[in-house]
Formats: sequence, structure tokens, C-alpha cells
Amino acid sequence: KNIKHSGNLTKQQLFDIVRQMRPKSLAKEFKGTVKEVLGTCNAVGCTVEGMKPIALQKAIDDDEFECPES
Repeated sequence: KNIKHSGNLTKQQLFDIVRQMRPKSLAKEFKGTVKEVLGTCNAVGCTVEGMKPIALQKAIDDDEFECPES
């Protein structure tokens, strides 16, 4: 496999993806679905506005990253 992905998403692109995935998600809240998508971003090696997805997940947990309600 050894495929390198080097994509970089904007916050808006991330939220658009999350809105599409929301009906399939098992998360109770929108930010839970955001974290699910960030996990996938981490698995394929892409970043969000230059930040690593794991760092964004921690920021969401610490209420340092603003997520819309839906």
C-alpha cells in the first residue's frame, strides 16, 4: 500500500463532509460526527487548515474548536 495522502481541508469543507455523513453517524451530537470524520482524516493522512486531526479532536474535547450545532 504505502500511499501518501497529503490533502489539506478547510473548516468549511470539513463541515460540509460532516453534514453529508451525519445521517450515517452513530454520534449523538454534531461534534461527535466531526470527530469521526477527523479520525478518517488521520487514517488517510490529511490535515485541516494545516493542523493534524488528532490535535483538532483534542481541541474539540477542550472546547477550543468551534463546531456548529448542525
